[in-house]
Amino acid sequence: MGQPRGQGFQPTPCPRCDGAELDEAAYALLLGWYLGDGHIVAAKRGVYTLQIANDEKYPELSQEVAATMRLVKPTASPCLRGGSTATRIEVRWKHWPCLFPQHGPGRKHLRKIELVGWQRDIVARYPEQLVRGLFHSDGCRFVNWATRPIVGGEIRRYDYVRYMFSNESEDILGILTDALDLLGICWRRPRRNAIAVSRKEGVEMLDRFVGPKK
Repeated sequence: MGQPRGQGFQPTPCPRCDGAELDEAAYALLLGWYLGDGHIVAAKRGVYTLQIANDEKYPELSQEVAATMRLVKPTASPCLRGGSTATRIEVRWKHWPCLFPQHGPGRKHLRKIELVGWQRDIVARYPEQLVRGLFHSDGCRFVNWATRPIVGGEIRRYDYVRYMFSNESEDILGILTDALDLLGICWRRPRRNAIAVSRKEGVEMLDRFVGPKK
């Protein structure tokens, strides 16, 4: 059915401009995806397109991103566009820059990326969701190995699960480590652009709300 006569198009209200309700848990998850593999592109007539890229090997995660976009913008109809290696999930809205004030010209690692006060408040309430979005966008879970001597001088190999997040933005790395600190998860920095979680208790906690990609 079309719009009733005399009733024109009704724009989706903005949580920031119009006081519309915001699903904060979904927003924290989408924020993680945006910081990792998302960007906002200006379209026509003041409309913006939020694009999240996801490896085409993980279609269930692409569907999760689309569902999360619908929770943040309830009237959204996400478009999934396939590519040679990645799927782009897209939704248009005039108010994406309101919800993601980190939007700006140039690549994220070449400019300052800071959460504003209301974003920090949401992350404080839903750090697990932010961490899930970050690790599933620019991170991975894999089995690493190491060796150690045992009695008699024998060298034994052992395997352990490790989470790794890589990003060229110092600010985004800091946003992740702040959230890990909130959760009490120990992390370390094995190289300049990476954060790793290797301790058993931290891995077990991440497994509860991040887990392997699928």
